[in-house]
Amino acid sequence: MKRILAMAAAAALTALTGCSVSTPAPEGSPTAPSQPTPRPARTEGSFGSSAGSPSSSSSNGAKAACEEFNALFAGYAAVPSSDSEGYEDIYVRAEEAKDTVSGDLRGLFAALSLLAIDHSAAAGSGGGPAQESKDALRDAVFANAGTCTAEGVTLLL
Repeated sequence: MKRILAMAAAAALTALTGCSVSTPAPEGSPTAPSQPTPRPARTEGSFGSSAGSPSSSSSNGAKAACEEFNALFAGYAAVPSSDSEGYEDIYVRAEEAKDTVSGDLRGLFAALSLLAIDHSAAAGSGGGPAQESKDALRDAVFANAGTCTAEGVTLLL
């Protein structure tokens, strides 16, 4: 079971690193840092089907997604540190929620599911999640803070 959890965490981390912001290479590096392609700014997320098509009430969908994230994160924070099954439950719920949203809001739930599965794998040995998982969640919260704040929801972290 732990092998499956570790593979899922590795796959999720790989998927999230494609969305993360890269830092410049140190001075004297033989290669120049790559510049991210500019994207149009998003002002609101959208709730859609698992295929990613937005619904007609995207504003209500963004608010509901932000509130759902807060509820899941509160549940994650309430899980005892040695309860791997509790973290697995949060992982499953975050994955299900991720499939109901589209756009940047998917990253909120993807990052939370990564953190939860990472914490689940470490819970048996009394450890915690890797710093990379914590950083991925922090980055996802900051990336979506504007969308959720515009909907009247402050994201928890």
